[in-house]
Amino acid sequence: MRHRAAVLCGAAAVVAGTVAAVPAGAGAPPRADAPPAAGIAWRKCGTAGHPTLQCASLAVPLDHARPRGERITLALTRVPHTARTSQGPLLVNPGGPGGSGRTLAGFVASALPREVAARYDVIGFDPRGVGASRPALNCRPGHFAPVRPGSVPLTPAAGRANLTRAKSFADACGKRYARVLPHLDTVGAARDMDAIRATLGARRISYLGYSYGTYLGAVYAKLFPERVRRLVLDSVVDPSAVWYEANLRQDLAFDDRHRAFLAWVARHHATYRLGRDPERVGARWYAMRAELAGRPAGGKVGAAELEDTFLPGGYHNSHWPRLAAAFAAYAREGDAGPLVAAYEDLGAVDAAGENGYSVYAAVQCRDARWPRDWNRWRADHRDLHAKAPFLTWNNAWYNAPCAFWPVRARRPVDIANDALPPVLLFQATHDAATPFEGAVTVRRLLAGSRLVVEEGGGNHGVTLSGNTCLDRHLAAYLADGTVPRGGGGGADAVCPALPDPVPPEPETASAPSRGSALHRLLGFRH
Repeated sequence: MRHRAAVLCGAAAVVAGTVAAVPAGAGAPPRADAPPAAGIAWRKCGTAGHPTLQCASLAVPLDHARPRGERITLALTRVPHTARTSQGPLLVNPGGPGGSGRTLAGFVASALPREVAARYDVIGFDPRGVGASRPALNCRPGHFAPVRPGSVPLTPAAGRANLTRAKSFADACGKRYARVLPHLDTVGAARDMDAIRATLGARRISYLGYSYGTYLGAVYAKLFPERVRRLVLDSVVDPSAVWYEANLRQDLAFDDRHRAFLAWVARHHATYRLGRDPERVGARWYAMRAELAGRPAGGKVGAAELEDTFLPGGYHNSHWPRLAAAFAAYAREGDAGPLVAAYEDLGAVDAAGENGYSVYAAVQCRDARWPRDWNRWRADHRDLHAKAPFLTWNNAWYNAPCAFWPVRARRPVDIANDALPPVLLFQATHDAATPFEGAVTVRRLLAGSRLVVEEGGGNHGVTLSGNTCLDRHLAAYLADGTVPRGGGGGADAVCPALPDPVPPEPETASAPSRGSALHRLLGFRH
């Protein structure tokens, strides 16, 4: 993010090993919050990593205002509790919109302390339209097939080509899913969550949501405050900016994060030999983008695909060593192999990605009004590109179908809420996908909520990613409702960020971290 929040100055730091806290219901004996889930037929679907995983499906109304009307199907997973007493269901969501949550249940259950996970039924779900839920959207197969027109509209023809792609996507969605699109939005997904709760037989649910999942959780809490037991929001969406303004703010924040990557490459000149001056390193990166615009690497990686490939580095710094190595190989030696391999692993969009993008567009375009006048988009993004050249136009075309969306938008939900138990928020100060100010806004809107800040961190999705200070707060809250004492400013507790990665030794590959494993589940567009 571009601007550190001044409100951190008065926040009380949390020292490793200590938690200054106010227990919510501390000392009360644990009790089951829900009877057995008799309404869902679970079947075994365990994997080597998550052997107790179970799967099921649930039919819900397409239109919750017509409960006896057409039904759609949600795909669910569960890791059942193993303790003698249960705290009920813990629903988890990875964000998006359009992210599949079925695998996240196993990850969360295994990443939480065993004694905490043992007391929850951890429930993953594919939201309506996503993954194994039915129908699953794919508006325009091949929409991201390489090589796309370059993102930056250097000529009128380049701008028209991208605009045509965006309009074609919106038109295709309208033709293929005209019956479904009016019901793909955050409110519908929140009502689906309550259908899951009711079918599980739970009076209340707990929830852990990342990224867009924070907005989904806040909307659920607004609609059903009496049904919230515990609510964890990690990497918090600013509800006052959904969604056009939020994306403009992202462009600035991702540019800052890209510059942080370039500075890291410069600090490791001995490894990558691209220069010790971050400005010089940046000039070489943009020269690479300009060259690829005219001569795509391997016939696959043009300028737009290069941006897609480096975007994951803005979400999590565990990708920096690989991206730097690919950059160096191409810029210094003309070797496109590592760059193409990085694109295929990090940037290329497969059928699951096409599904995720289709739902992303459907939900964001329906959730809130977007400008319909393309002249407004052009002016805003032209001005912003001058300040933030890394992602501005790429992100503009990613969201441009909303300028032509065939379904009328609804009004954003006012998530302000004073009827909840204490809510726990987590946020890194330099998160690009959900800039820090959004978490401060939500802390103010959710009365009694607490904000735990990862000071100096730039990763997106910070709990269960290897920061033991953050994870202590999460575990304490899920165990008995313990939250940090109010700090009186913008943060109630502060944890230091993990150090940036170091380049791996020659001829060795860096071992995947728990953070990078989580970020594979969260995806790279939120």
